[in-house]
Amino acid sequence: MEAPKEDAASYVNRKGVHSIILQDVCNSRSLFTHCYAGHVGSVHDARVFRNSPVAHFIELAEYFPKDSHIIGVAAYPIHPHVMVPFRDNGDLTLRQKNYNYCLSSTRMAIERAFGLLKMRFRILLDCLPLVDVNKIPEFIIACCVLHNICILKNDLMNVVVHRENEQIQPIIPAINVHLGNEKKK
Repeated sequence: MEAPKEDAASYVNRKGVHSIILQDVCNSRSLFTHCYAGHVGSVHDARVFRNSPVAHFIELAEYFPKDSHIIGVAAYPIHPHVMVPFRDNGDLTLRQKNYNYCLSSTRMAIERAFGLLKMRFRILLDCLPLVDVNKIPEFIIACCVLHNICILKNDLMNVVVHRENEQIQPIIPAINVHLGNEKKK
């Protein structure tokens, strides 16, 4: 996003870019089940979580049937219904490393959902042409709702998610386009 006129420094995230934070929860189909947007980019993930409705919602144990959990990032607090990775200071056991790997593999659902969201709504990758920063979170949430509608209507897209430091080989799909005006041989 472009730097807002007021308090621009608070919108700068850890990557040095002006942004507004989107916290989402999704299911295995990449449907967003909860969306929370509006914190400025400089706010830490733990604080966003603490202030979000999800942090209050997880206290309701009846929502988590069959021992289900939310999978969070390392910044999230430990909670009976939130699974977070072990902090790796170089002293993790093999079981802890395996747990982190399995957790990371499961988190691919949200990474895939974000990838689909950004592919569908490329404007989210650039500077939003909105001058009122109060409307940006509403715009982002609207994109999340439209993303869900696309999935529910089977308007699916293929997205490949790669882990950090993973070698990425370019995939060039073979595309056949038939316009209906080709001559038959």
